[in-house]
Amino acid sequence: MKNTLLFSALILALGMTSCGNAQQSEAPGQKQERAQVRNIGQNEAVPMLNDSSVVVIDVRTAGEVSDGFIEGADMFLDVSNGDFQSALATLDPNKKYLLYCRSGGRSSRAAGMMINAGFKDVYNLNGGIGSWSGPVKNQ
Repeated sequence: MKNTLLFSALILALGMTSCGNAQQSEAPGQKQERAQVRNIGQNEAVPMLNDSSVVVIDVRTAGEVSDGFIEGADMFLDVSNGDFQSALATLDPNKKYLLYCRSGGRSSRAAGMMINAGFKDVYNLNGGIGSWSGPVKNQ
């Protein structure tokens, strides 16, 4: 009885470790890397604002946007009220995106949401519009 119990525990332990490894197995030479948000400064962002293939998204509230936004912004999707999350399904995951907010926190969170949704080329403006010294446009 004691040996049977020990044998059952050993089989159970082996089964649990083999299942865990099966989920993480990769073909030799194929390592899947998850896309990551790239945090950039103003000097790197300026050329992106002039690149028509880059979609620039302001994720601040409508009130913040009415105080001014970075010239070249293509979309205004408030990450705090759900606009951003619902809009993800309408965005092309193969495009390049640059996000910003007031100080970089909300845009970093929004960029992470995009990565989790399968977007590959996502940039976050460090310091947001608060650290921006370039052109700002008012509505």
